[in-house]
Amino acid sequence: MSDQVRGIIFVVVALAILFAWQHFFSPPPPVPGSKPAPAAQSAPASPPAAAPPGAAATAAGEAKPPVAAQAAAEKAVVVESPLYRVEFSNHGAVVRSWTLKKYFTEEKPPQPLELVNADAAKQMGWPFSLLLSDAPQTQLANDGLYQVSASYAQTKESGAAQKAPPASPEASEFHAPVTLAFHWSDAHLEVTKKFSFDASYETLVETSVSLDGKAVPGAALAWRGGFGDKAVPKQSATVNVFYKLNGKLETLQYKKLGISGNQAQPALQPGPMEFTGLEDQFFTAAFLPDGTDLSLWHWTQDHSIVEEGKPASEPEAQMAAGSPLPGPVRLRAFVGPKDLAILERVKPPLAELVQFGWTGVIAKPLLFILQWTYKYVPNYGWAIILLTLVINFAMFPLKMKSYRSMQKMQKVGPEIKSIQDRYKKYPMSDPRKRKMNEEVMAIYQREGINPMGSCLPMVFQMPIWWALWRVLNGAIELRHAPWLGWIHDLSAMDPYYILPILMTITMYLMTKMTPQTTADPAQQRMMTLMPLMMGFIFFRLSSGLNLYMFTSNLVGMGQQWYLNRTHPLPSTSKFKKKSE
Repeated sequence: MSDQVRGIIFVVVALAILFAWQHFFSPPPPVPGSKPAPAAQSAPASPPAAAPPGAAATAAGEAKPPVAAQAAAEKAVVVESPLYRVEFSNHGAVVRSWTLKKYFTEEKPPQPLELVNADAAKQMGWPFSLLLSDAPQTQLANDGLYQVSASYAQTKESGAAQKAPPASPEASEFHAPVTLAFHWSDAHLEVTKKFSFDASYETLVETSVSLDGKAVPGAALAWRGGFGDKAVPKQSATVNVFYKLNGKLETLQYKKLGISGNQAQPALQPGPMEFTGLEDQFFTAAFLPDGTDLSLWHWTQDHSIVEEGKPASEPEAQMAAGSPLPGPVRLRAFVGPKDLAILERVKPPLAELVQFGWTGVIAKPLLFILQWTYKYVPNYGWAIILLTLVINFAMFPLKMKSYRSMQKMQKVGPEIKSIQDRYKKYPMSDPRKRKMNEEVMAIYQREGINPMGSCLPMVFQMPIWWALWRVLNGAIELRHAPWLGWIHDLSAMDPYYILPILMTITMYLMTKMTPQTTADPAQQRMMTLMPLMMGFIFFRLSSGLNLYMFTSNLVGMGQQWYLNRTHPLPSTSKFKKKSE
């Protein structure tokens, strides 16, 4: 083969190889707009100061242990806004105090309401302490002295975004919006907590925990040491743990917390939760997911108290929200009042925490009417009285119809009583009792009486009573709301039982004024004793509900007097002559 032929074959083969290489093995073209990576990059001389846990790795792929980071001394840090004052301690990076500035205690003079029970927390741990799957690690993380830093959020002034001046590391008091960062490490275990406060009751909380550079599974933020208004009677019994899972809100009383048989052992309720937290009658600490699927741990723990001069213990509900999986935990904490308007603005809404039950369709409009009335009559006691007047006059037509039915029932009462006397010797299983019922129904048909007609007002008022009971016992608007004189809190019991006593007396008088629908003496005695039984129940209910019932009885007595005078009971002499 000549040199020319070999040259031509070489060129053809070379072109074929070049074409095949470019078609099958060439690197992909760069993405438009992306910057090409440098050909070579040397390792930095020193690691970044704020590198996240577990971010650094050796060339062999092994995680680097963190560098020890601890504060020299314990330090308190305070964050304030118009709504709250929160005090942290860098000893464990925990909350030592969380006060709400718009709600007050019953002390003289009143003080901003404290939601942290310091006496219990000193024994059991503080809010926003850590709960880890390993007990020694939990102890280390909660005993560490954390380094603290703060940074202000961007603000808008004159239409332009400007960054506020950096916070001084030596500062101990800050105003929201601000972010506090707590960092601690013993060169093996490393913890970082960040709290971002704004002008609302919500706080963004981010937590990461790593061991020798690897994320620790099962990290959760706990609210320990009890919760809520300590002035509420039997405070521990009124604090519940709640969670919403699969669209259903569940409430756990302290007796149902923890593992059965060992309530001090945390029980896990896996998520993902829509929200979870603690609540008392009027306030809540709720945890909402913000990038992390939250699970719930719950348990109780006793703390020592002195009761009537003797040592005792009291159980406190405790919970933690976090993830059983390794990685950072990011959530939002709502710590504030169970105000329906405020809770509805949270995402997802927390309005279900104001539990009206099945009466919600009635209770919410009643609460709205009370709030609207309060704008014009700035006293919730008088607002309740005005609401009572509206309800009673709106139902007066039904009451008149019921009164007519009772008049007819009372008119034929002696006749029905004589029929019942003729059959009373027969047992209820005797077929002749059926004959008695037929004769009674014949009288009702003759007189045009509906046996249930006298119950209509009661049937319509019962849902309203239940709804008002929910509103007047659960609406935070009535907390510490005065009426007059001795009533300083419409959500609490009457301290001198004056309203329950007046309610019982007026209910008894109204019963005596109302026509009796039965001639049976035993049933009449039962109707007479009914006000006493109701009074016994209402002695322990809120002053607001007693005020409603007392006002309703007064209006009812006036209406009954009017009916008795304008529509007197027909004489029964005609029946007496006939029976003689």
